[in-house]
Amino acid sequence: MAATAPEPVFWDALGWQPSPAQRDQLIALQGLLQTWNQRVNLTRLVDGDDFWVGQVFDSLWPLAEELQSADKPLNWIDVGTGGGFPGLAIAIALPQARVTLLDSVGRKTTAVEAMASSLGLADRVRVRTERIETTGRDGSFRSSFDRAVARAVAAAPVVAEYLVPLLKPEGQALLYRGQWTDTDAVPFNKSLHLLKARLLDVQHRQLPSDRGTRHLLRVQPTAPCPRSYPRAVGMPSRDPLGG
Repeated sequence: MAATAPEPVFWDALGWQPSPAQRDQLIALQGLLQTWNQRVNLTRLVDGDDFWVGQVFDSLWPLAEELQSADKPLNWIDVGTGGGFPGLAIAIALPQARVTLLDSVGRKTTAVEAMASSLGLADRVRVRTERIETTGRDGSFRSSFDRAVARAVAAAPVVAEYLVPLLKPEGQALLYRGQWTDTDAVPFNKSLHLLKARLLDVQHRQLPSDRGTRHLLRVQPTAPCPRSYPRAVGMPSRDPLGG
């Protein structure tokens, strides 16, 4: 299916209007994703609303605060980027942002790096092939990001252990979730206590075209994250904090 732009009402629902250049980049991104997906199994969300709602809208709706100050030069990291989302959408929507895209699967990072280069983003986007537990203990990455995001990666306490160590003192972790309940919040808040962080806000949104409910958890450090986190590779998912 050819890459096409959505109707203007789509951008109204998002509350953000791309410039003509940004619109062209998003259309080009869809085409690149379709092409690469034939070679590497990146995602099933490549055509029509699957792409525009399931990828672009779902990546950008939580960023209302950041989109209103798009000229701010924030340093972002997208953990478990997979086929490049939300990281590539963020890099397009926020032209002053520097974005690190992290994934442990080399065939995916190869595709994502090629797409970023084709979109003219290579000067602001770097791609890293590594487990997040290793990156989070690396002094050149730890405590160095204004925003750390993860979408569809793992349970919330696990994702918190991945993201919080990466944050600057005033940084924020943005955890993209599907459903979220008070029951989910109990172990999550326990994990944040151990990580020296707190939950700032929980937002929710119905996606267009009956694509379901989404939630966003915004988290901020309260003190330096203990050096013991993240734990060794595999430990966060095997033994989640707050359990």
